Amino acid sequence: MNRSYSVVLSLLIAVGLGLNGCSDTKHGVQAPPPAVSGLTVTAVKVSDLPETLDVVGTVRARTSALVSARISGTVSVLHVREGDRVRKGQLLGQLDSKENLAQATGAVAAIDEAKRGVEEAQARQKLADSTFGRFKKLYEEQALTRQEFDTRQTERDLAHQAVARAEARLRQTQEASRAAGAMADYTRIVAPISGVIVAKQADLGSTVFPGQPLMTIDDEGSYQLELAIPESQVRAVHAGTAVQVQIDATGSSFAARVTEVVPSSDPASRTYTAKVAIPQKGVRSGMFGRGSIALGSSAKGVLVPRSAVFERGALTAVWAVGTDEIVRMRLVKTGRQQGDSIEILSGLADGDRIVTAGMEKAIDGARLQTASGGVK
Repeated sequence: MNRSYSVVLSLLIAVGLGLNGCSDTKHGVQAPPPAVSGLTVTAVKVSDLPETLDVVGTVRARTSALVSARISGTVSVLHVREGDRVRKGQLLGQLDSKENLAQATGAVAAIDEAKRGVEEAQARQKLADSTFGRFKKLYEEQALTRQEFDTRQTERDLAHQAVARAEARLRQTQEASRAAGAMADYTRIVAPISGVIVAKQADLGSTVFPGQPLMTIDDEGSYQLELAIPESQVRAVHAGTAVQVQIDATGSSFAARVTEVVPSSDPASRTYTAKVAIPQKGVRSGMFGRGSIALGSSAKGVLVPRSAVFERGALTAVWAVGTDEIVRMRLVKTGRQQGDSIEILSGLADGDRIVTAGMEKAIDGARLQTASGGVK
């Protein structure tokens, strides 16, 4: 009995407290919302937005030289490393190739031997000419037989031919020496263009073979963004097409035009390459870039200043102002960027008012001090 009485008493106390709380809420005075000022409020409008193709690409040098080995050898000298700037014709390194040097030395010796052969043949020719002259005189005086005269004449002709053969051998050895000298000169690694070393594939002491890449030089004076255009959209892109370029690494955004569309596609990605010249400084090969290409058509959409959009964790939102002048955070979904503006795909409608300046003063649930447009 006592236990039942205690349970009933507890229930009555709880109900009483609940009713007392309801009474306090009902008769209590609710605090007014905080007031804020210094906010710039702007009404958004639905307008015609040009349809664009958003693609990504990579920054590359318009002029790039791949320095490769032309002979086999060992890298014995290396004067540069990645990031160094070089001039055209500058010596970058040296290969140790004893075989080519030996061939060049042998070719020089062959030239000396061929020259001596020419001198010997010319001496024999001179002697044959002199002898033939004396025998010709004797033959004309009929003091010599026809056979002896023909013999001396043949000896003279053979001497002339010997000189011609010796001179031909000299020219041959000279060309061989020139080729051997060129091969020996291939031991010198020289910069074909002026620029910056962006890659070095060989180190000091490495053994290299003909055609093996040694280093890559980019011309710093001209860079371009190579954009990957899908096959389905390549017909809408051509030289002169307007494109809005954004380089994430430098934070730059600028308007440009397509300079070239490569006519062949990549069979792996099924994309074509569109090249866009980059006039800005500070870019480097390999940087990531974005391109927004105008397709020539338009669609309805909402653009707001990029500064009006903020992020809270994984959420994207704006400060919206209702008809009751209460500031509330509204979630939105953003689209592509166009200069200092960004497209709102959902979350805003035509005529909605948002805070575009003074956002640091905005408070969720606060009331604006004035009800007129513009600065509050």
